[in-house]
Parts: sequence; structure tokens; C-alpha cells
Amino acid sequence: MRIALGVEYDGHPFCGWQSQADGRTVQDTLQHVLSRLAGEPVAVIAAGRTDTGVHALEQVVHFDTSAERPLTAWVRGANALLPASIAVLWAHPVADEFHARFSAHGRSYRYLLINRPVRPAIHANKVGWFHAPLDVSAMQRASQCLLGEHDFSAFRAAQCQARSPVKHLQQLDISRHGEMLVFDFSADAFLHHMVRNIVGCLVYVGKGKYPPDWLSGVLASRERSLAAPTFAPDGLYLARIRYETKWGLPQQEWL
Repeated sequence: MRIALGVEYDGHPFCGWQSQADGRTVQDTLQHVLSRLAGEPVAVIAAGRTDTGVHALEQVVHFDTSAERPLTAWVRGANALLPASIAVLWAHPVADEFHARFSAHGRSYRYLLINRPVRPAIHANKVGWFHAPLDVSAMQRASQCLLGEHDFSAFRAAQCQARSPVKHLQQLDISRHGEMLVFDFSADAFLHHMVRNIVGCLVYVGKGKYPPDWLSGVLASRERSLAAPTFAPDGLYLARIRYETKWGLPQQEWL
């Protein structure tokens, strides 16, 4: 039987999603708990990897098991054993053809940025921070050039394993709520560090280092060296994975 899970996690205590030898990853922690519940080894495959310190509002994973359990057992049972920083939101049986990664046709990320002179304490490790005033209007104007299908090599990490740097960015919204800036991204797929590198460039524009049209030149250059440094992981959240309705997966309505 193949089971899909929706998983929420605080990425700060972990060395990212992907399994590592020391076991301090979200994947290792989740696999260990599910294996206990199933009474057999369980391997978990996720819709996408997240780096150290990056969070998930709804990561989607799947695993195969011969264990017969009520769906509530995969949710309540797992949550009783998982650390407070990870929670299973839902469980749903899926056909063997379903694949958490390859069946997905879109992904959304949210970046939260506190913009004030003093670093955050209450929201530490949950938000990015920039001390100088940011011009959101300038950032919004700059962001428009990124919408659509482009070669995003200028925003791609050197270690990125994606086959192609061409992605279709369908949404890039920036809004201010008091001292909090919210960046919402949606695309067919993302390159490694793509969101954090774009946020870094938008902060450069917002603080007045470059005019809004500078970003279109960075995009066209395809040169990572011309873009801003990668912004902090703390404020980045994997928000949603989109699938065809035929899979019948629950839809979390948080946006």
C-alpha cells in the first residue's frame, strides 16, 4: 500500500530534509517514527528537499508499507512519537503510480522578512531580518521582470542538480504588514536557492543599492556572480505542493 502524508516542520533543529549519516534530518526522523508504527523499515520520498533551517507548512511525502493501519494511526500515532518540531497533518492512500515528487505540477514558497532596526527575538529562526528601511514599491516593480518562463541561472546555486535552469515563475507577490514583509512565490519548479537568491536581490533594490530595472539585467546575464548573496534560510517556508485532483489529496487552505 502506498500512503501520502502532509507534513509540517520547523527546519531550525535539523540539517535539512535529506537523510544524512548522523540522522539529524527531517527525513531520518520521520522515517524512524513511521518504521516503528509499521513494524518494518519505511523509506519516505518527499516532493522536494529543503535546506538546513528552511521550514515547511505542507511538505508532501509518500511511502510504501505492507502494514495495515487506520489512516488516523499514521497521523495521531506519528505525532505522538515525533518531536514537537514535526507534525503529520494528514494521511491519504494513493495509487502506486503516485509519486510525491514526480506527480507534482507546481510548488509554492513563502518568505517572511522582518524589516526593522532591531533583530527579532520572538520570531528568531522563523523569519529573515533586514535592519534598514526597504522600499516595497520599488521591490514590486523590480519583481515583475521575473514572472513567466525564464532561464534563472543567475539565481541558481552552484550545487543545484536540476536538469534545466528554465522555470516558469507564475507568482511573485510582495506585501507589507507592519514591520513584516511577505514574499509569495509559485512556479512549476524551483532551482536550489532560487527563492533566497531572488529575495536577496529584491532587498538590494529595496534598500536603494540598485534601481528596479537592475534585476532584469541580472536575469538576462545568467551569471550568478552578478546577483546578490543568498539570503538567510530562516524566513523560508515550503508552502504548498500542487497535484492533479485525481489523486484526491487534502488541500490545506492557509494562503
